Amino acid sequence: MSQAVNIGPNYRKYALGILLVGYIINFIDRSILSLLLEPIKIDLVLTDSQLGFLGGLAFAVFYTFLGIPIAALADRRSRVKILAISMVIWSAMTAICGLANNFLTLLLARIGVGIGEAGASPPSHSLISDYFPIETRATALSIYALGIPLGTMIGNFVGGWGADTIGWRYTFFLVGVPGIIFALIVWFTLREPPRGMSDIKLSQRSKTPIKTAPPPPIKTVFKLLWSKTSFRHLAFAAGLHAFVSYGAGTWNAPFFIRIHEMSLTDIGSILALVAGVGAIGTFFGGYISDKLSDRTDDKRWYFWVPGIATLVMVPFQLIAYLYGGMWAVVASLMIVAILGSAYLGPSFAMTQALVSLRMRAVASAILLFVLNLIGMGLGPYLVGVLSDILTPDFGIYSIRYAMCAAVLVNVWAAFHYFIGARTMRSDLADTQEMNEKLLTESNAT
Repeated sequence: MSQAVNIGPNYRKYALGILLVGYIINFIDRSILSLLLEPIKIDLVLTDSQLGFLGGLAFAVFYTFLGIPIAALADRRSRVKILAISMVIWSAMTAICGLANNFLTLLLARIGVGIGEAGASPPSHSLISDYFPIETRATALSIYALGIPLGTMIGNFVGGWGADTIGWRYTFFLVGVPGIIFALIVWFTLREPPRGMSDIKLSQRSKTPIKTAPPPPIKTVFKLLWSKTSFRHLAFAAGLHAFVSYGAGTWNAPFFIRIHEMSLTDIGSILALVAGVGAIGTFFGGYISDKLSDRTDDKRWYFWVPGIATLVMVPFQLIAYLYGGMWAVVASLMIVAILGSAYLGPSFAMTQALVSLRMRAVASAILLFVLNLIGMGLGPYLVGVLSDILTPDFGIYSIRYAMCAAVLVNVWAAFHYFIGARTMRSDLADTQEMNEKLLTESNAT
């Protein structure tokens, strides 16, 4: 197991960079649809409910349900190879979206994208947790999570430009092909670290691999996580927060077209700028949580930081969707992007910390299951349905009020963060004791 010796600080940074680029590609392919919704609606003659279904449930159901068995496989097999194969699948299916000629064919292609992307985050989170110790894990996961704003930024810019310049069909081809090529880089250059590498200090001279217990069944991981009150609140908080993020974010482009009468190129540039600014919150959410936790020796900050950010962003979201002046709208959306992404690093770091070493990919998939089923699955779809319901009374302004209704769910999300913090320290202490016992027993045999 010479890899265990050769994985030094520089390679850790390289590996994190590769995983970050993969996640950027992931979110380019995932987010590109939102900029193309309006031309797709016109070309294929679809309703807002159908568009919301394409942007939400069609993707999320397969993404969430397949994520857990794929994660279980990642806890047993090569996480690197699973990630590379998944990247080929979702990239190819993104390109195929450009061939759709009706709602059904586009639906099937989006399902394919969801199937491929189900194998992205759980293996990546598990790899990062083996590369980086708990003291810096939230920061590392926040850097990885930068793939969300950066990928969304590129997707928005390319989507807006592509829709106006080369058409929505060729835009899907343009963003789908690069992922297939990058998958080869993942396959051939990313190393598989030993399980638990960052959780035990080994002698630099030792070439003995770390021994860990075999990965438990999925139901065991689920039972362990669900027995922890802090995780239950964390999962619901993240899910409700994502309900707002996906519910409002998916409809931002149609909102600007209908309410502010902007071109897709201009919309893509604005939303790309907003997403890029959001990277500040994505990084500092984890970084500040790590620093405050270390300085105060209180890990409840991993719940308090996202809870505070989620609550503070609500009035800025309402300004963005109700105010008429564009500068105030864009400035508010920038603040929302910063605050709205602060929950990512802390939430994933605590999920990884609450389970044993061979449960990490499945634990990540379970959090993503709740987060994406509630957030990605229901958010865009219910906003679209509410917009159709309100259309007879409000016309094109129905989308504005449907998005405002979704925004208020963030108050509910913040409540779960603050409640979950109350039991977080005792839950974490129990898991750390369990990990030390398992590692001692495994290496003694």
